[in-house]
Order: sequence, then C-alpha cells, then structure tokens
Amino acid sequence: MLISAITTITLALVFYTIGVWSEKTQGKLKKWHLVLFYIGLVFDTTGTAVMSKIASSSFKLNFHGITGLIAILLMLFHALWATVVLVKNDEKSKLNFHKLSIIVWIIWLIPFISGAIFGISR
Repeated sequence: MLISAITTITLALVFYTIGVWSEKTQGKLKKWHLVLFYIGLVFDTTGTAVMSKIASSSFKLNFHGITGLIAILLMLFHALWATVVLVKNDEKSKLNFHKLSIIVWIIWLIPFISGAIFGISR
C-alpha cells in the first residue's frame, strides 16, 4: 500500500506541475491544462486517502494535516475556477489564470514536501 500511496502522490505532483507550468509558459489557460489539474487532484486525493489508511487514522490536526487539507481544497477550487473561466471563454481571465495557478501550486508543495520529510524521518 505504501508504494501505491507514494506513486499516486508523485503522479499528482507530475500532472499538476505539468498543468500549471505549461499553462504559464504557453501564456493562456487551455482545456488540456484543466484536464491535468483534475488528474492531479484525483491522484492527490487518492494518495492522501491511501496514506490515511496506512496510518490507520483520519484527519490529524497538525501542520501536515492542516496544510494538506488546505491544499486539496485549493486544488479543487483551482480546477473549478478554471472550468468557469473556460466555459465563460473570458480571454483576459485565460491570460491571467497562471497567477492563481502558481500560487495554488506553491501552497500545494508545502504538504507534499512536509509529507516527504515526515515519511523519511520516520
């Protein structure tokens, strides 16, 4: 189960990072970026659920638990907002969306890195 959890969390990093940074370098939000945001969210949520099962616990009120919950909620908000922007076809919002994407990605890295550090230090 641990290998599955590590793999899914790492896939979340890969897909989400590609989505965020390709959007930034291309200068405009596109549908395929949105697909990568949702794939990253699914892998992150799955990996988090598997990790919780391994730890035999639910949410813990500690740094990693709080930042992890915030990160998943922000990823969800990010993907939903990207959906709205694409459905409305707002060109200005599509051109500026990368600003939100990078902020959410940086915040998402906090629990990713703290989880890796905590896992290694055990």
